[in-house]
Amino acid sequence: MKLTIALITLLFSGLPLEAQQLEIEFTITEDGQAAGCTGATVMGLDPNGDGFLSVRAGPGTQFRKIDELYNGVGVRTCAKQGSWWGVYYGKPRRKGWVHGNWLGNWAG
Repeated sequence: MKLTIALITLLFSGLPLEAQQLEIEFTITEDGQAAGCTGATVMGLDPNGDGFLSVRAGPGTQFRKIDELYNGVGVRTCAKQGSWWGVYYGKPRRKGWVHGNWLGNWAG
């Protein structure tokens, strides 16, 4: 039984981050004409600290970390719950939740 669990864990640990599901979903509302989501940039992270912004599966630290973003990365914000923003970013497109303290340079 332990061997089976270890094999399953090993097989699934290599899944790409974009394959992970969010625990709290949000909708990306952009039609290419009117911006439903707003642009922002990750900024203010201490390069001498962790140096990254955790992307989470839901709006809070109790949700699992699914990715990391760094200063200068552009994101599109599409949802908000408290201080947390539902964002999408990257190619291929990934999405998750980040804390708004580390977002700036807002653009429409």
